[in-house]
Amino acid sequence: MRSLLVVWSLLFIFLSSCGNNEKKKGEEESSDKEVVKQEEKQQDKGVILFFGNSLTAGYGLEPNEAFPALIQKRIDSLGLSYEVVNAGLSGETTASGKNRVEWVLNQDVDVFVLELGANDGLRGIPLDETRKNLQEIIDIVREKNPGAEIVLAGMQIPPNMGPEYTSEFRNIFPELAEKNEISLIPFLLEDVAGIPELNQGDGIHPTVEGQEIVANNVWEVLKAILEDPKS
Repeated sequence: MRSLLVVWSLLFIFLSSCGNNEKKKGEEESSDKEVVKQEEKQQDKGVILFFGNSLTAGYGLEPNEAFPALIQKRIDSLGLSYEVVNAGLSGETTASGKNRVEWVLNQDVDVFVLELGANDGLRGIPLDETRKNLQEIIDIVREKNPGAEIVLAGMQIPPNMGPEYTSEFRNIFPELAEKNEISLIPFLLEDVAGIPELNQGDGIHPTVEGQEIVANNVWEVLKAILEDPKS
């Protein structure tokens, strides 16, 4: 009788052990499937790359206060499947941007927002050079990511360089947008430039409140692209 009890006890332990192993195996498989689902979900997200200078980088502010981060919050609130990448670099000119863009485009991009030119204008760089560099950046984006939507951010500068330079500089952006059939943000700093309380002490870089207005200016153009992407 005692031997029989021992046998039944061992059998019970064996069956319990098998059950626990099966349960653990099932939990591991469930966890693995969840990870795969999360990875697939991330891979399914489109990429919006903001390529610009200190205005895009959010100079003087926290990264989450720059307008690209504000755009990401708006996208998330609407349940749109896009991930924003902030590739802003303080001090960037169109020439240095042209040299950097291929490296940035090592990842697939669905929307490319080009925000460069302000530093060219403030430094008085020849307008033909600025125009040529912007065009080459557009060409590189189209070569590396043929299906990407390109958005060009229009820029204006103070009249320090004279009315002719200032006027022609402003015209570069709509002319390039029309030539290349790409979307245009008419003036990135609309309702922000020249307003002291919306800019930091240097009078150039937006404050937190200014960045919110810039984000609205960007969203006015970007929303139509995200809500009705090309097939």
